[in-house]
This record gives sequence, C-alpha cells and structure tokens, in this order.
Amino acid sequence: MATIDTSIVLIALPDVFDGIHIDPLAPGNTFFLLWMILGFMIVTSVLVVSLGRLGDMLGRVKMYNLGFVVYTFFSLLLSITWFSGTAAAIWLVVMRLFQGVGASFLIANSAAILTDAFPEHQRGMALGINQIAGIAGSFIGLVLGGLLGPIQWRLIFIISVPIGIFGSLWAYRQLREIPVRKDHHVDWAGNLTFALGLVALMVGITYGIQPYGGHEMGWTSPFVDGSLALGVASLVAFARLERRSPDPMFRLALFRIRAFSAGSVSTLLAATGRGGLMFTMVIWLQGIWLPLHGYSFASTPLWAGIALLPLTAGFLLAGPLCGYLSDRYGSRNFTVGGMIGSTISFLALETLPADFPYLAFGALLLLNGLSMGAFSAPNRASVMNALPPEHRGVGSGMNSTFQNSGQVLSIGIFFTLMIIGLSRTLPPALRAGLVARGVPVGVATHVAGLPPVTTLFASFLGYNPMAKLLGPRVLASLPAGARTAIVGRRFFPDIIQRAFVTGLHPALDFAAAICAVAAVTSWLRGSYRPSSPTPNGGEALVLD
Repeated sequence: MATIDTSIVLIALPDVFDGIHIDPLAPGNTFFLLWMILGFMIVTSVLVVSLGRLGDMLGRVKMYNLGFVVYTFFSLLLSITWFSGTAAAIWLVVMRLFQGVGASFLIANSAAILTDAFPEHQRGMALGINQIAGIAGSFIGLVLGGLLGPIQWRLIFIISVPIGIFGSLWAYRQLREIPVRKDHHVDWAGNLTFALGLVALMVGITYGIQPYGGHEMGWTSPFVDGSLALGVASLVAFARLERRSPDPMFRLALFRIRAFSAGSVSTLLAATGRGGLMFTMVIWLQGIWLPLHGYSFASTPLWAGIALLPLTAGFLLAGPLCGYLSDRYGSRNFTVGGMIGSTISFLALETLPADFPYLAFGALLLLNGLSMGAFSAPNRASVMNALPPEHRGVGSGMNSTFQNSGQVLSIGIFFTLMIIGLSRTLPPALRAGLVARGVPVGVATHVAGLPPVTTLFASFLGYNPMAKLLGPRVLASLPAGARTAIVGRRFFPDIIQRAFVTGLHPALDFAAAICAVAAVTSWLRGSYRPSSPTPNGGEALVLD
C-alpha cells in the first residue's frame, strides 16, 4: 500500500497540480513538486529506526496496527482537500508528510513481525514475498496513477482508504503480539540528533538539484551547503551520543555482526545505485521515446508505467524464488550475483540509442529486475536472521533507513549528473532549433538559457515541454506551421536526444560502479547455514 502510493503520486502529479490550479514549474513552485515526490521518503528515512525501536519496546504488532490507522486517516485527508492554489499545495505536502509517518510504522515493523513469525529456514521466502510485494507496488502505482489521475486526481489518494481499512481490520484480528522487553527507554537525545542530521542532509540534497541564482543547480547555495554541513555535524554528534547511551536508539554494536553490517552496507549501495533508475527511465520514455512513437505527451505517464512492467516482472519472478533458495543455500551467491547482473544491465543500457528498439530495452529492464530481485530478498533475510530477537525491530528500521536514504541520495546524484550533461549540449541545440522554426532570437536565447532541470521536470510530469517553455503568448505569435511543428511530437525529442544521452551515460556509469561495489560488500558477509541458528538468534556464520 505504501509503495503504491509513492509511485501513484509520481505519475499523477500533473493531474494533481491541474486539479488544485497551480503550475509546479513556475518560479517558487518547484518546492511543492520536490516535496510531493521526496517528502514521503524523507519522513520514512528519519522515522523507521525510532519506530522500529518503539516496536521492540511496546510491541511490534501494536505499532504495525497503528501504522495502518494513521496511514488510512491521512490518505482520506489528502483526498478531501478543499483548498486551491498555494494553500492546497501546502495542505497536500503536509498531509503527505503525515502519511509518511503512518508508512514508517508499517515499514519499520513488518520485516520484524515476519522474522518473528517464520522459522529461520523459511524467512527468505517470507521476506522475499513481503519485499517484492512492496517493490511491485511501486510499479503497479505507475500504471494506476496513469489510469486514475486523468479521471479524478482525488482517486489516487482515495484508493488507499479501503485498502487501509481492510488492512487495519485484518491486522487487529489476525496478528498476535509476542512478549516484549519493558525495561527499554526512549533515547531522546539520539532520536533528535539523528532526525536533525538526516533531515538536514536530505533537505540539502533536495534543494541542491534546484536552480540557484544564475546556476543550473543549487550546490553553491549557502542554504544547501549549510544544510549539508549541519547534517554531517549532527550525525557525527549522534554517533558519539549513541556510544555513550546506556539504551541507544541506533545500536552500533549490531554492526559487529558481519552479516548485518555487510548486508546493511549492501542495502545502502544497492538503493543508491537503483534509486534514480525509475526517474531516469520515466524521463527517457516520456520525453523522447513515447512521443517519437506516436504517443501524445499527455498520455505518456500511463504508457511509461506500462513500458516499465518488465522491471516489475523481474522483481516478482526473482524475489520469492531467490528468497526460497537462499533459505536452503545461503544468501551470498544470490546477492553477489544480483549485484553483478545489475552492473551488467546498467552498462548495457548505455549501448542503446535514445530511440531504442523496445525489445532490447524491455530485455534489459527484465534483467535489471531479475538482478535486483535476486539481491533484495536474500539480503533482507540475511540481515534479519543475523539479529538477536530483541533487536529485530530496530535492526529492521536501520536497514530500511539505509534503503530510503540511498534512494533519496540516488535521485540527487542521478539528477545532478544528468543536468551537468544537459547543460553542455542542450542550450545550443535548443536555440538553433527554435530559431530555425522562426522563433525570435531573443526568445530562443532566453528559453535555451533556462535551467535544464525545468526541461527534465516538464518531461517527467508528462507536459508538452515546448508548450511549457515557450508559453501561450510566444506560441500565438508564430506562424501556424511553425507552432504546430514546435509543439508536435518530434521537435522536442529530436532536439534533446543527443543532450539526454550525454547526461544519461554518466548516471548509468555511476549506478554500475555502485552496484559493483555492492557485489563486493555482499561477498564479505560470509557464507552461512540458515538451518543452524546461533543461541542469540543470529546466523551461524561459516566463513570461507
């Protein structure tokens, strides 16, 4: 449910902003766009460790059930927004953040509940189904967003309400609490410094990809630099506090467990490698490939979701299967193989032209999905099996924090690398193309000089990029033939193809390199026999 909502909003954002009568690309409004996309991830990244800790203290099932209630309530509030304009945008952002609180309860405790419920030799399969359901939900949301958004934007939030009600009732009736330790205390100092550090870092990354002054991005902004510095300083202070705390929130001692530390680092690296993939592929499809193949810009969000289904299929096939097999043969070979396959798929995507044959593109997406599925379920099972029972909630939250933080970091890095590439080649190509179609030189120079992030966001949202960049007044002043050509399906894709590839290749190189490193860290976890639990509930490592 939570992952469906993440991506359903992603695809339906144009319908949401049209419905509340606000232009997300207007100066000052990109704040709302970015926080609608990333705010949910930031909240879950910050809270999952704390809420996993509360689950260890107060009961994981209680916290999980509370998550359903909170999530459903704020989904309902999102769907009944009665404001318009800026007030509506602020309302949606705030309610979306609170919705993320509910999701954090669910994410922090679900893996721990499954680990408690299943014996060690069945956890890989169980966690595989759970994790792949979440990943599949993110891609199902892409299709649902494309279907429901054009009908009525409120439907993308309403759809979570009946699911949440059913989930709440089922959880209260079916899930049973296991005994918990009552002698734990909340580590307030650790919670506050961790939240401050992570929020500051993620806010800095979020604003770093926005234009600042005369720069294409905001990495030179004092606010961004200050946020990043505050984040690093706070996390350093947090680490020192946790070492001294008698009852720490973030149990650094867990990193002494080899399978947990290697698995958590691998989680962070894998999420950093793949987190920006969906955004990149959506821009590629909506801004270039789909228009070139006859799809209107307005219809591209739906068809982009459909075109990405091979990625989902790969996850669905490999996740449960490799989770099951890892219960019998151990996780290391699957996690290493998954990361090697991901590396190959990212490098192979670079060989495709911007106007690619879909069969080749779909095959590489399938390979990437299979590889990520082969990694995700066995890695999660390895991490959870390594944890003592009394620390499974906080350990699960720590692992989820690495995953969510990696995704936000990945989006920032992918966008930065793509914008650097676009800024070199797009402006002269766009200016020359506009002038050739009769656009006045001054107007063409101005449009070509706009920050590339505006072009990326226009493509990402499924808008007609040239109609957005030029505006109705300039378009109305052009001859009918020139106007038709400029806003047609070929002009923008033809102009941006070369520039897009210039930015895409460094991003894919980065993803491939990170996944290759993740293969190494996955190997370092050691091999183990899942059927041989240690007395404290961790895996019995058989080191090579």
